[in-house]
Parts: sequence; C-alpha cells; structure tokens
Amino acid sequence: MNGTEVPEPRVDWRCKGFWLPDGERTAADYARERPSLFGGGFTWPVLVLRRSAAEANIATMAEYCRRHGFDFAPHAKTTMAPGLLAAQFAAGAWGMTVATANQALVLKRLGVERVLIANEVLDPAVLGWLGGQAGVFLQVDSVPAVRAAAGHRLRLLVELGHPGGRTGARTLDELAAVARAVHEADGLELAGVTAYEGGLPDQPAVDEFLDRLVAGVTRLRAEGLLPDGALVSAGGSAWFDRVVDRLAALPRDLRRVLRSGASVTHDDGFYRFRTPFRRVPGEGPLTAALELWAQVLSTPEPGLAIAGMGKRDAPFDEGLPVPLEVRRDGASRPADFTVTRLNDHHTYLAGASDLEPGDLVRFGISHPCTAFDKWRYLPVVDDNHRVVDILQTYL
Repeated sequence: MNGTEVPEPRVDWRCKGFWLPDGERTAADYARERPSLFGGGFTWPVLVLRRSAAEANIATMAEYCRRHGFDFAPHAKTTMAPGLLAAQFAAGAWGMTVATANQALVLKRLGVERVLIANEVLDPAVLGWLGGQAGVFLQVDSVPAVRAAAGHRLRLLVELGHPGGRTGARTLDELAAVARAVHEADGLELAGVTAYEGGLPDQPAVDEFLDRLVAGVTRLRAEGLLPDGALVSAGGSAWFDRVVDRLAALPRDLRRVLRSGASVTHDDGFYRFRTPFRRVPGEGPLTAALELWAQVLSTPEPGLAIAGMGKRDAPFDEGLPVPLEVRRDGASRPADFTVTRLNDHHTYLAGASDLEPGDLVRFGISHPCTAFDKWRYLPVVDDNHRVVDILQTYL
C-alpha cells in the first residue's frame, strides 16, 4: 500500500465511544499516553480491537496459506480499515478482495496493487474507470455481463455458482459459454475462474461444489480458454479448509487464491462455531479480537437488566451479542446471563439477577462484517485495556 497518504486518525466530539467534549486526540497521542479504556476518556458503548488477537489472527492465516501453497487476498469489506489492510500485506497478503465498486476505489486510492471484486459490476461509468486501473479483477457470470464489459481493458474471472446461491453460472456449460464470450470479446482478458461456497449448508455440499469448480477449470483449460498461470479463487471464512483440500487437485501452475476475510478479527458467535479450525485444530486457532463494552442502565424487574447499546452499535444479523464479562469497581467476573433482544439503543439481558446500574459488560460480537460498518473509529487496546492506537474504517 503506497498510494494516497492516509491521514493519521484523529478523534473529537463527533466520534462515538470517545469522550472528548473539547479538543481532539490523535493516534500518536494514544500511543504515547496509553490511557486506560476505563479512565474517563471513553464512554459507552464502545467497540474496541484487541491488538494481540488481531495480530495473531493475521499471522495464523498468512502461515496457513503459505503452508498450503495458496495466495491470500482477504476480503477487505470485513474491516475497510487501512491499518488492518497494511498489517495483512506486511504478513504476506497477495492482494485484497472487495464487494463493491466504491470499496475498489478506496483500495486503489490506498495503493493496493491487486484488487479482486467478488461481485458482478455492470455500471458503465465504473467499468470505464476500472478499465484504466492495473491489477483489478472482475467477475462475470453471463454473456450479457460480458457484453457490458466489452470495449474496456478489463481482466475478468468467470464465476461458477450453485442452485439457490447468489451470483455465478449454474452449470459447467454456462460457465464455458461465458468463458468463450470473454475470450472472443474486444479488450477483455480471461484471467481465471472464481466461486463462493460460503452459502452451502454442509461439508458434502461444499465438497461437491468445489469438485465442480475443479471440473470447470479443467474443462476450460482443455478447451484452450484459460491462460497459463490462471487464477482460481474461492474461500469464505467458514469452509476455507475444504477449499484448500479440494483445490489441491488443480495443477500447481495455476494461482490458487483464498479470500477469507472475517479471520482478521474472528468473533464470539457465528465464526466461533463455524471456523474451519474446529475441524482442523492443528492448523489454527483464531481468536476473537473485537470487544463491545456497554453499561447497565437499568434493572427494572427481577432477572432483567437493560444495557445501553443496540442495533446501531452491535451486529445482530448472524446472532446476538455474547456477554462475556462484568466489570464493577475495577473487579471483573464472568457473565452468566444472555442477550434476548436488541432495540436501537437498548439490549435486554435475561437471567441477570446480580447486575446493578453502572456495571460494565464486555460483549463478544457475532459476524464482524456488520460490526465494523457501525464504527468509524475504534480504540485499539493491549491486553491490559490500555489504548495504544486508533483504528479508522472507511465506507
């Protein structure tokens, strides 16, 4: 990353979670002073990133890919945080993946050399701009999409999908037809094949789909449609071990690229139970790196407490927040209650018989992709909850 210079993150009264009625603070200020998260300079709720966990996750995935002969282009949509993208490149990432044209624009302005857009792009204005960008790969899954791209200098990946899934050609015949259309179109380069297995329900379905991907790649090579060194890309954050296993059947001259993005922070909900490292524990692990702290506001009836955070602060699309710890007067204990529902700014805690107003609760989150998009600035903390940096997110 050596494009547009990223300004040093600085926060003031406009930034959620920071308590700065006057003046502003920079990332360098926090790195120098290392204030406690609980020292009065922050308010609740606040989402924080635990630095040691994120660094360990980045190192784990980088080594995993090296060990299995894959390049890594993690899905940047998870964080859209330049600081974390730079850390992943420092660990050896080959490129970055995005889902939208705006995300691609951000990454190219940041100087990211290789960007995979794991989505269909049909906007003529965007296609015209992308045609002038080096190192960008787009997906296509239909002949009309190829026609929309024709005339621009674009590198395309034909996408294989599965019934009931999102985008992607549903059969190998359709995949081959799209590949031939790219091969014959003016200005277009067929750079490889891509797929996404994350929406499938179980390992047999994932393996069958990935085997079809291998069969599709083999067919396109046999028909002379794929160039030498073509790219083959797959891998969400729930089945990347199966991607590594099934794509091992491909010839080694092909560039195999894994895209798993949620691994950078992991979580305490959705991916805690779906991480591939539960199936192959010797290859991992990953550790949840995001903590959402909120204050108990009320205990209005026996067994019920209300915490001051809600849907505007916590992800809830793939599971509710997970209570982990209660902090009172500097002392901590494990949480022994559950979240039952969220309003916009309130969380309902059931079984909370010994909570008091003013208690702080540390929650784990479920699904990091929809956590980061609620927070523009996150305190970065060490293992003693001293704030050592500010993480800024884009889009």
